[in-house]
Amino acid sequence: MTSTRKPSPFGRTLCAMITPFTEAGALDLDGAQRLAAHLVAEGCDGLVLNGTTGESPTTTDEEKARLVAAVREAVGDRAALVAGVGTADTRHTAELALAAGKAGADGVLVVTPYYSRPPQEAVADHFRRVADASELPVMLYDIPGRTGTRIEPDTMIRLAEHPRIVAVKDCSYDFLGTQKVLARTELAYYAGCDEHVLALYAVGAAGCVSTVANAVPDRIASILAAFDAGDTARATELQLAATPLIEAMMGADLPGTVTAKALLARLGLPAGPVRAPLLPAGRETADGLLARYEALTGS
Repeated sequence: MTSTRKPSPFGRTLCAMITPFTEAGALDLDGAQRLAAHLVAEGCDGLVLNGTTGESPTTTDEEKARLVAAVREAVGDRAALVAGVGTADTRHTAELALAAGKAGADGVLVVTPYYSRPPQEAVADHFRRVADASELPVMLYDIPGRTGTRIEPDTMIRLAEHPRIVAVKDCSYDFLGTQKVLARTELAYYAGCDEHVLALYAVGAAGCVSTVANAVPDRIASILAAFDAGDTARATELQLAATPLIEAMMGADLPGTVTAKALLARLGLPAGPVRAPLLPAGRETADGLLARYEALTGS
């Protein structure tokens, strides 16, 4: 059987890694290194740093670069590192892309400019300018629920012509549009919503960028591994088994950053507090997350 799988420029199972902080709220580089090493050892072949889950809106440019450098030191060449550099400002985004390359990133994650709600031609121009500014390959981040602006499928198809625009983190909730782009380009799609990991992989995606993988990296990796092995029934079983935890972490009224840090703290893994304006999860929420985790893992 001939595979239709698109190339995977950044690996298959990527974790949208939280950014650990100390109890005083400072960047915890030692904790970040320990968490990154743990995630890679448990099945992640790529890490996305300084993304939504990594609290990029509230970390400084210097902290972003220091985090990438520290994680690179910790994982070496065992995992691809994709650095989130997206802002609402094209010039600032390009500067962050250059800094990420100097810090050791293998690629950059660039979100649609938010708040100003640029039209599609401006969106495309933004991405091209950032791709031109750095030698790093670019993963587009389509998450209109947060930015207010889609990267429309036709825009994706045009952007795929740029030699350094190679991948998409898909949080569009538009399966038809995604399949249209998959059918007409060589862009490597990554499911950015954990409930879509298997569904998107089944139609040709390259893998996933998972928030839930902060807590269960091996479980998320096993879904894709089972599908690659031809055991689609097992892949389905694994995806469905993970659904209660996915719902608890991603389907609540709290951001995934908040739930991931709450659960990691209960598991004794580096996490620390969230930064304002986010607030920590309450005890009842943390108890529920741990219960879902234990039900899934049997521990």
